[in-house]
Amino acid sequence: MIGLIFGETDFPKYIYRKLKNKKKYTIIDLTKRNFFKKDKNTYKVSIGQFGKILSILKKNNCKKVLFAGKVNRPKFSKLKLDLKGIYYISKIIKKSKIGDAAILREIINIFKKEGIKTISSTFFTPELNFSRGNYSKYKPNNNDKRDIKNAIKFLDKSKPYSYIQAAVGRNNSVILEKRNGTQDMLKNIKKQKNRNNGVLVKFPKKKQDKRIDLPTVGLHTIKQCKSAGLKGIVLKHKNNIFLNKTEVINYANKNKMFILVK
Repeated sequence: MIGLIFGETDFPKYIYRKLKNKKKYTIIDLTKRNFFKKDKNTYKVSIGQFGKILSILKKNNCKKVLFAGKVNRPKFSKLKLDLKGIYYISKIIKKSKIGDAAILREIINIFKKEGIKTISSTFFTPELNFSRGNYSKYKPNNNDKRDIKNAIKFLDKSKPYSYIQAAVGRNNSVILEKRNGTQDMLKNIKKQKNRNNGVLVKFPKKKQDKRIDLPTVGLHTIKQCKSAGLKGIVLKHKNNIFLNKTEVINYANKNKMFILVK
């Protein structure tokens, strides 16, 4: 029996489709719209109810959990906490001052103390984890390589436990994602007139636990890159989740974009 702790994005839906009818599971649904409500093994829980989450997992004999999908950082003052939540919240708030990666690491530690092991989010879906290589017909030129190098340099300079996973390199300058995430950053990047240039680089947060919250890209990501006038996407070897593989590669080829894994 595996505990599936699911947030937003299409990644949890992919895992669900793959495991349904093949594996015994219990779903903790943290999505706003209760995506998994039709499944009899689903429990809708709010993020501050640690006691309830742990009770459900233990009642269903879940010795392991898998985290997938996005859960936005809550306003701690507005959380509805149960007793376990009250017990653990001070530690989580303390870690939140260090950064998002530190919060996730603390949550893994909490589960470990309660006798529950966290496994990799891609444990059941290794096919979504890309290795080094160029996955489209088109490759970065020298200007693209300069933009990639600049973006990686800025990501390397970010704080060890920061929320930053993505950067856009363009015209010898770099735009870093803010707390609202990659989609919000891409939405605000304007396409330059009659010219496509710039690259999205999406790497794991520094010092993050690689079992959860790996950078995720899919068809929506590459379409946003195209709308922003970018030429390609760069991911890190075996540290990514790549959804809609065939559709994304076909879209990249059709629009003369590249997909590179370093």
